[in-house]
Amino acid sequence: MKNLIRTLRLLPVLAVVLLAACATGPRITSDADPGADFSRYRSYAFYEPLAMEQSGYTTYLTNTVKSAIRREMQARGYAYDETAPDLRVNFQGFIRERTDVYSIPRSDVHYYYDYWARTYVAVPFWHDETRVRDYTEGTLSVDVVDAARNHLLWTGAAVGRVTQQEAAARAAAADAAIQQIFTRYPGHAGAR
Repeated sequence: MKNLIRTLRLLPVLAVVLLAACATGPRITSDADPGADFSRYRSYAFYEPLAMEQSGYTTYLTNTVKSAIRREMQARGYAYDETAPDLRVNFQGFIRERTDVYSIPRSDVHYYYDYWARTYVAVPFWHDETRVRDYTEGTLSVDVVDAARNHLLWTGAAVGRVTQQEAAARAAAADAAIQQIFTRYPGHAGAR
């Protein structure tokens, strides 16, 4: 009996853990040049102007993404060198409104009176219920380019629903997206 009570007490905790495990984040994709040797490179810098700064000014989100990329590149052994970098990093983010249209199969029952049987009869029927859902989708992409050849070596992107309304929450989501994108980065800096 005591074991049953302990088990019942743990059910809400287990339910929360399972729901957290089912939470979906952004969809991460990446692509790398198969002939690229990332250990040849030692330094990086950002493109000027960045694709995200085409309007000519920086934003808090641009600065957040830059610091996240710096953290990830330095964790892989690359040094920041604005004068003569081996790699150039560019990034871009955009949002767009999307619409999902989907059908859900439904069943219903209609009743009618059968005069011969002198009773009500239930007749099932099936139909599709169409639903429409509008949402905002955001894409954040990072490109790493060989600076000398101006050749794309690696690109990574995060695509997901934008649900954060506050600036701080959006910045935290962008930082987390950069971290997830760089989990797919294929190499580390070479030794000096």
